[in-house]
Amino acid sequence: MIQVSEDVVLYPLSVDDIFKIFNTLDQEREYMREWLPFVDTTRGVEDTGNFVKHVLESEDLQFTICYKDQFVGLIGFKDTDKDNKKTEIGYWLSQYAQGKGIMSKSVFKLLEYAFNGLSVNRVQIKVAVGNHKSRRIRERLGFQLEGIERDGELLVDGIFTDIAVYSLLKREFQK
Repeated sequence: MIQVSEDVVLYPLSVDDIFKIFNTLDQEREYMREWLPFVDTTRGVEDTGNFVKHVLESEDLQFTICYKDQFVGLIGFKDTDKDNKKTEIGYWLSQYAQGKGIMSKSVFKLLEYAFNGLSVNRVQIKVAVGNHKSRRIRERLGFQLEGIERDGELLVDGIFTDIAVYSLLKREFQK
């Protein structure tokens, strides 16, 4: 468990979270599908169950985000490269929980954990170029834009989007 603030806690992902995750995605499907390509392929609880089981079998840590004891999203590490001491952070947040600083604070806590607890040197975050809310989080936390991955992600209806690649190094975070 990672205490982010008085109202926000990150809990390690578990199989007990499958229904909460699916129900949130299902209820907010139209909103979330704009930037999250997996929403359209998450058709049933078993799809979410497969995702959770896959994550739990990997070495990457994922957390549920709880705001005032309610599940509101996911955040975690992906594609961790221990040899080169680098990882990527991915996340999503319910539309009803946005605008409260939840994600900025959660990303900051995960950065602390990555740099101090996991001895990572580099954290990367990728985001669709048009997802301005998510891009502001990175910029607020001091990430550097490294470049644009052209047609880097396939979104809904076969449309590709460019992906902005950001990184933050341990020495930059410590400043």
